[in-house]
Amino acid sequence: MLDSVSSVVSSAGELAKTSEVFKTSSVAPTAQPASAGMGFNNVLEQVAADAIGSMKAGEAASIQSIQGKLSAQKVVEAVMSAERSLQMAVAVRDKVVQAYQEVSRMAI
Repeated sequence: MLDSVSSVVSSAGELAKTSEVFKTSSVAPTAQPASAGMGFNNVLEQVAADAIGSMKAGEAASIQSIQGKLSAQKVVEAVMSAERSLQMAVAVRDKVVQAYQEVSRMAI
């Protein structure tokens, strides 16, 4: 499951690297990024790393619960966090695919 999330987000990151859509200056950013060189692909990579970390934490919490080292409440919190991360990754993938399909339908 972690491999599929990694591949989805990395393919979205590759799409962002090849696309010049996100580098236009006509849209003013609402917030300043932490570093000047932070691009869309870097943000996607960070989100992917966070999602993978969340899923690993959920799996570790489940294992600790089986071993009797963690309470059920902590396990549920970790698993729900992992589920939210997975849902977000799927939503991002769907939006990237939808945007790609719309761009491919444009007349040149």
